[in-house]
Amino acid sequence: MDQLPFPSSDDPIEIAPRYRELQHSSPLTRVLTRVGDEAWLATGYDVVRQLASEPALGRSHPEPERAARSHEAALLGGPSGDFETEQEQHAQMRRLLGSAFSAKRMRLLQESIEHRVDALLEAFPSPPTDLHEALSAPLPVMVICDLLGAPVEDSERLRTFSTRLAKITDAADSHAADEEFTAYAGELLDRKRSAPGEDVFSDLAGVDGLAAAEAARLAKGLLFAGHETTMTRIDLGTLLFLRHPEQRRLLHEDPSLINSAVEEILRLTIGTGSSAGTLLRYAGEELKIDSTVINLGDAVLLGFGVANRDPAVFDRPDAFDITRQPNPHLAFGHGPHFCIGNSLARVELRAVFSRLFERYPTLHLASDQLEHRHDAIGGGLAALEVAW
Repeated sequence: MDQLPFPSSDDPIEIAPRYRELQHSSPLTRVLTRVGDEAWLATGYDVVRQLASEPALGRSHPEPERAARSHEAALLGGPSGDFETEQEQHAQMRRLLGSAFSAKRMRLLQESIEHRVDALLEAFPSPPTDLHEALSAPLPVMVICDLLGAPVEDSERLRTFSTRLAKITDAADSHAADEEFTAYAGELLDRKRSAPGEDVFSDLAGVDGLAAAEAARLAKGLLFAGHETTMTRIDLGTLLFLRHPEQRRLLHEDPSLINSAVEEILRLTIGTGSSAGTLLRYAGEELKIDSTVINLGDAVLLGFGVANRDPAVFDRPDAFDITRQPNPHLAFGHGPHFCIGNSLARVELRAVFSRLFERYPTLHLASDQLEHRHDAIGGGLAALEVAW
């Protein structure tokens, strides 16, 4: 039986070859996770989409102490929430967070995001510059501060929380960060009860009976999705454009392509390397996919990243084509767990890629050596040295 993580190339844009082999031969198959537990791995686009649509496939487990784990980090490595009430709690969460991602809030945030991008680009140190530290890492956490209602001076603290929570090579530190963030979230919730604003924690503070631990759980998900994944997509999206000057020229000549460019970046930058964008779920009842039976409590790894490169759905699946239409990628998942923050991520990526190469038209890689983040759930780069 195959065991994760699969060996990957040194190219941060590539999918580990074994995923592609399984996608062709066994799009739903049994594997061992990083920690040696058994799980189903879905790699085919149709299978991943079908499973993601299943309401009975969730994040909780009927016997959490016996649940398979994908890794030992505090975030996304095992079951979360109460099995008996998960669907009800999930529906409540979507209602609670709906206003946070409303068209009104996005309009309010868009102007702020654009100003932040301009300021960060203007403040680039003299080349060579680490774009990861100068732009990709600070921008998303500043935006998350605005979204959550955290003081902007806490942005570095939140960035540290996010990095530690997502660390798969140091379980003790990841779980310590979980406890520290829960305490931080409780303090912020208390402040918002007496001084509310237009932000997520103010919304949560107004909910009667919402425990600080539950508020922290929601905030952790937003922090990871809003910081880690967006940071990775800025780094890798920049790398894609630097490797494909013809696509960069297309965007310069036709700025209206920014929307389709962002969608193509999203398609190609989730789950690169050994992770393939897999998300852990558990079967809340017996599920049948074609002739395969997934039993109650079985762990399922949804390979959204490799599904986004399924040649049965995407012509030239590994090509970076900012004019690609249609582009039915699964970068934000699908079905009941479709990422509620997708609009915010798109606003950030549009702001970055509509400005970066206009401000630095001769931007290029300063080094061929790329430093990977092998210790993080989302992978990506630890640095991206550029010059102009």
